Amino acid sequence: MQFPEHTVESNRAAARMGAGILECDVTFTKDLELVCRHAQNDLHTTTDILATSLASTCITPFTPASGDAKASAECRTSEITLADYRTLTPKMDAADESATTAKAYLGGTAGWRTDLYSAEPATFMTHAESIELFKSLGAKFTPELKAPSVDMPFNGFSQQDYDEYKTMGIPATDVWLQSFNLDDVRYWIEEEPEFGALAVYLMDEDEIDGYSPMDPSTWPNTMEDLKSMGVNYIARPTWMLVTLSDGEIVPSELAKQAKAAGLDIITWTIERSGPLVAGGGWYYQSISDVTDSDGVMYEYIDALAQDVGVVGIFSDWPATVTYYANCLGLE
Repeated sequence: MQFPEHTVESNRAAARMGAGILECDVTFTKDLELVCRHAQNDLHTTTDILATSLASTCITPFTPASGDAKASAECRTSEITLADYRTLTPKMDAADESATTAKAYLGGTAGWRTDLYSAEPATFMTHAESIELFKSLGAKFTPELKAPSVDMPFNGFSQQDYDEYKTMGIPATDVWLQSFNLDDVRYWIEEEPEFGALAVYLMDEDEIDGYSPMDPSTWPNTMEDLKSMGVNYIARPTWMLVTLSDGEIVPSELAKQAKAAGLDIITWTIERSGPLVAGGGWYYQSISDVTDSDGVMYEYIDALAQDVGVVGIFSDWPATVTYYANCLGLE
């Protein structure tokens, strides 16, 4: 929450706060090097690329705001080499869509975050470097195979070529592979069963019109279907796992059926919503009627841990979840 994401500095901070598992979202450069980035096409909001000569590589050049049209750009790691990538400076993920210059567009950081630690350049990581760092910090691994912004195979490179945990000798029991693509998860289950046992299906099913975590008739797969495919872990955003009953936070139908099917549940994300006095926004939408103070966050965490029974919570500020876990003697 205070350091540019997917940097050495942000992960060291997370480990100091007690995070036992760290994430590298995995994508690739033009020369097929794996790097940690939230998305393949986010360089315009997470780096200073628009203020450098590499701006010429952007798929969509910077376009200033004009009238009702917002400022925009799109810049991808797949358009630059790893050497190019290392010349960029990480920044907080933000953009000022009212900007009329590229320099101004690089602003826009939310008021409840900070650019204080962006003043001294943070350090990007390749995927291999993230493995070495997380190992040195005593943490385990949860890489997410990101959806590509380009057609695959790319320069002969396929989704199945992501194998650095094997080549670096990391035991499968320390790795929770993640993907929104069920085919990716099933590939791991079928072709790499040791890794597939801990593979996490992030469930992109809410992209379907009419999907509701409270209405099983809108789900393309039942929880029993997923379990029968060999899926052991699912992950859903926090708000989809809970609802309100007489003003109390209780498990959603999705959460109840997942638990009944024997699926373990991971959720995201605590500490990504700013002050909670006005309902909490996207991550709190199913409990907005009772979200009126920052203290609701711990009620939320308690409901997720005790009633839903999640086995892990992603956080942008792990000290919050660590404090809760320490109070209750949880892992």
